[in-house]
Amino acid sequence: MLKGILTAAIFFAGSAAAFAQTAPAAPDCAARATGKKLHGAALNSFMKKCERDAAASSCDAAAVEKKLHGAAKTSFTKKCVKDATAKPSAQ
Repeated sequence: MLKGILTAAIFFAGSAAAFAQTAPAAPDCAARATGKKLHGAALNSFMKKCERDAAASSCDAAAVEKKLHGAAKTSFTKKCVKDATAKPSAQ
């Protein structure tokens, strides 16, 4: 069990590092939102979509780099986007 946890931790650390290198989404999204003069719910909606789109783009690139196709690519991309856009939990 410990071996599986370590393997998963290494995999996700590598995925997070790849995502962090390829997607400076937050500053770009924030600048675009400022340019559009968005506030309140419109700002929140725009930021979520912008960050999700940036994550999807970088996750697609990571899937191509890993030479994934079909269901494996879809599964990897969904998990990658979910992990990239998840809010850190308070523990």
